[in-house]
Amino acid sequence: MTSRRHVLKVAAGGLVLAGGGGFARFARAGLPAGAVDAGVLDALPGKQPLIKRSFRPPNYETPVAYLGDVLTPNDRFFVRWHLANIPTVDAAAWRLGVGGDGASGSLTLSLEQLKRDFEAAEVVAVCQCAGNRRGLSDPHVPGVEWGYGAMGNARWKGARLKDILARVGLRKEAVEIAFDGADTPLLEGTPDFVKSIPTWKALDENALVAYEMNGAPLPHWNGFPARIIVPGWTATYWMKQVVSITALTTPLKSFWVNTAYRIPKGKFASVDRFVSQESETTTPVTEMVVNSLITNLTDGQRFRAGQAVVAKGIAWDGGYGIRRVECSLDDGRTWQAADLGADLGRYSFRPWQFAFTPRVRGPLALQARASNALGASQTGELIFNAPGYHNNVFHKIGIDIT
Repeated sequence: MTSRRHVLKVAAGGLVLAGGGGFARFARAGLPAGAVDAGVLDALPGKQPLIKRSFRPPNYETPVAYLGDVLTPNDRFFVRWHLANIPTVDAAAWRLGVGGDGASGSLTLSLEQLKRDFEAAEVVAVCQCAGNRRGLSDPHVPGVEWGYGAMGNARWKGARLKDILARVGLRKEAVEIAFDGADTPLLEGTPDFVKSIPTWKALDENALVAYEMNGAPLPHWNGFPARIIVPGWTATYWMKQVVSITALTTPLKSFWVNTAYRIPKGKFASVDRFVSQESETTTPVTEMVVNSLITNLTDGQRFRAGQAVVAKGIAWDGGYGIRRVECSLDDGRTWQAADLGADLGRYSFRPWQFAFTPRVRGPLALQARASNALGASQTGELIFNAPGYHNNVFHKIGIDIT
């Protein structure tokens, strides 16, 4: 088995690390120098080489070249943990406790019961860290210095969360549903990673306790044997290795809700709000903002004048649906419509492509922007916030025409 600390020289999906300059391709992505210097390709057991942002806890980013497929393969899916003590869970011994003062009863489920006793449901949904693209913030902000790949798209299968809650009986006083996972802190004083969502969001038919990812059991690094799926919302709520679901009659008191993962109130337009956790000045991060990414071209790539070029990429949002993707070849002065690909559902990546034929030699900047069904679009300038959340600046690639 490959050592999780072993840095590999690879040639997979167009990615090559060789000698001292092998990371140059990622350096051109626009991250601060420190973030680029800290990144290496590293293979966790069961994973293809990913960009290592930290080892304890493991935080590994999917290279952009891996994101060209609408569904992100399990072995190329990014890895994000907050706590370093991550147990290897025995599926036969795993149990999920459900109850709380907001429930009329309680129960304990095995994995077999979860699969047998509840109707299976599927949803294709983007799982994206709230801090995706944090490393591109200017000025620099602290935290995991993610580039573009702290995200992935998968077909999730599991039991509906609302069906599980119905089994214990949800009281009308229940305001939030809280989740805890099997991972624990290494150091005394580190807060356990516990999250909650509003009850109305937990009752959405697309919220799942998932045990399959792209037709296979969840990988260890992505939450085996079961995790919470909250389509449209950032991955901070998608509890991995979930071991308890608790219905609450009062808002959760947790560092990871009350202090972390918050943004200035009114800074971003959001339809889904977490009202019970709002303060006078801040609000929890909830739904993902509309965004897009060019996946098949890289900075500095060369083409001949008169050569047809096809740019390909993905677009996504918080579940309202991508309405259009546009590209610009003149620094945003004019925009042209790209062709949208197959629609796998409103929570999924939406593929797109844009064909053009450059005629003039010299540098050429290609930009992409997406808009959703609500009319929300990406921004040309960073909406700065201290945690580095919701970066949806137009993606820009510089190519050379010779």
